[in-house]
Amino acid sequence: MDQQARKAAVAAFKERKSEPGIYALTCRPTGERWVGRASDLATIWNRLSIALRLASTPHRSLQAAAREHGEPAFDFEVVERIDEPDASPALLGAILKRRLEHWRDSLGATAI
Repeated sequence: MDQQARKAAVAAFKERKSEPGIYALTCRPTGERWVGRASDLATIWNRLSIALRLASTPHRSLQAAAREHGEPAFDFEVVERIDEPDASPALLGAILKRRLEHWRDSLGATAI
């Protein structure tokens, strides 16, 4: 990729609208579930998968399952998108926290 195309791609990435929400990870062999919140659902799986490969995630049960079964054994799903375009960062954080607790309880999952 030439420098001009790279600059255009970076600019487009920075200008795109982020999509906050709640996601779930499921380990198919064990049925274990984890739920988390993200300020941008489009980028969270990439960030998590890199952390799992590098064994740098602070979530011990998730890391242990990844070490035992491998990254391909996980399913990633978006369980809720938060559509609050005018919410301040503090309000959005509070909404995400409340919705994470809801999904943790509903799915019987571990919060990450």
